[in-house]
Amino acid sequence: MYNKEDRSISRVKRHLRVRKKVHGTAERPRLSVFRSEKNIYAQIIDDVAQKTLVAASSLDKEFATKLGSNKDAAKLVGEAVAKKALEKGIKAVVFDRGGYIYHGRVQQLAEGAREAGLEF
Repeated sequence: MYNKEDRSISRVKRHLRVRKKVHGTAERPRLSVFRSEKNIYAQIIDDVAQKTLVAASSLDKEFATKLGSNKDAAKLVGEAVAKKALEKGIKAVVFDRGGYIYHGRVQQLAEGAREAGLEF
C-alpha cells in the first residue's frame, strides 16, 4: 500500500537541499523564513558564528493588532526585519525561503524587506 509522505517532511527535505547551497556569513548573513499556519517569522543568521543577528515575527509587540499570517502581515514583518538589520549595519543578505515556494506570504516578506532597504 502506498503511504503518502507528510507535507512537513517534504518541506524539511527541500529546505535541507537549499541549505547545501545557501550559507550566511558575517558580510552577507542569511535571511531565513518560517511560516506557520497562524504566524510568520524571519531571522537574519550568521552561519559561521552560529548566531541570530536580528529576528522579527508577526507576534512582536510592535504590531499593535493581531496580524496573524496573511500577506499584509508578511510584508510588515519583512519591513521590520529589514529596519532592524539596517540599524545593526547589515545591508546585504542571502534569502533562504525555508523550503517554501516563493509565492504568497514568503514573496511578500521578501518584497517588504527589499522595499525597506535590504539587498538580496
